Amino acid sequence: MKRKFGLRLAALFSLALVFGSCKNQDSAKLKMESETQRQLEKLLLQPTLSNESRYAIINRIATKWLDDQKYDDLILYLTDYVERNPDDKYNAYWLLMTAYTYIQLRQERIAEYYFERIIRDYPDLKVKEQSIHFICLERLIQISTNHENRIKYFNTLINRFPSNVSITEMYVRLAREYEQIGEWTRALKTYNMFLEQPDASSIQITDMHDIYNYARNLIDFNNSPKNWTFKSLDSLAKSVKTAIYRYQPRKLDEYRSKVNFFAVSWRQDDSVPTGSVDFSMRNFMHGNRISVTDELIPGPTINEAYLKTKGWTIAVPTWYFYFRKVNFPADPDIHGTWEWAGIYIGEMM
Repeated sequence: MKRKFGLRLAALFSLALVFGSCKNQDSAKLKMESETQRQLEKLLLQPTLSNESRYAIINRIATKWLDDQKYDDLILYLTDYVERNPDDKYNAYWLLMTAYTYIQLRQERIAEYYFERIIRDYPDLKVKEQSIHFICLERLIQISTNHENRIKYFNTLINRFPSNVSITEMYVRLAREYEQIGEWTRALKTYNMFLEQPDASSIQITDMHDIYNYARNLIDFNNSPKNWTFKSLDSLAKSVKTAIYRYQPRKLDEYRSKVNFFAVSWRQDDSVPTGSVDFSMRNFMHGNRISVTDELIPGPTINEAYLKTKGWTIAVPTWYFYFRKVNFPADPDIHGTWEWAGIYIGEMM
């Protein structure tokens, strides 16, 4: 990625703020600081004061209050200043300081209001070569719990700051947000845009395990005819059993999933992607006496089940057919049906 997603609070403040480390130790120092404050505020009243000088004075006052953790005083001062000076070109920065002060107070919802206000009402401003709008968008994504808002933030990052972020990561995070609100048409389109990125198969995203295969399977399933699914688990199990009893490998090939069908050992590490296999059951049925148990074996959830079969090979005769309920809300006619998704080879562990 071109930059680490998200910025630490301390790093953001360090863009333009220098906090003093000294604490008030005695009344003399308090008196001196109070006098300094009055002198600074007096300077602000000068009509010929340049914008840069005004910025430096206000920044000095604000950073001192931050250092002393006088958050309420700081918020009141900055918001009052912005209200009285609507044309100050640094107002976006003063409101950014206000927003981060609310973060410090753990009042994220109020901070969210100010981050939004900066983007909506004020032109962008750079501090130490860092865009304030970009900083606000990143922080909004971190604290916002509203999916519609997060979709707006991700789209803005992609459109306005493509060189500042990993577009590949932005696409997949945006797709997840569309998923959360049931916007499946947009979700699938965005997942497809993610897959088209050159680094899609290699990107590592901490909170999204194996995201490439997830997106790949979702798109492949959406583009498939999905004609192997059954309305119920009983109808799927009955059809598979009948095909085995009658030695109909072509039927079995019709019944199995055509997207991400797997054949793995029980001992295979669950964290390793199974991949997809494509083979004909004919190669394993010919010349063998295949048997099947009457009852299904319940899976780890109510949406999964196993069918135990025997007689496939001399080395490993026992195979468990894995059935699962289809989870695909993008197509209500398919969502909730059942599919034969894979085979576990060997005795169940």
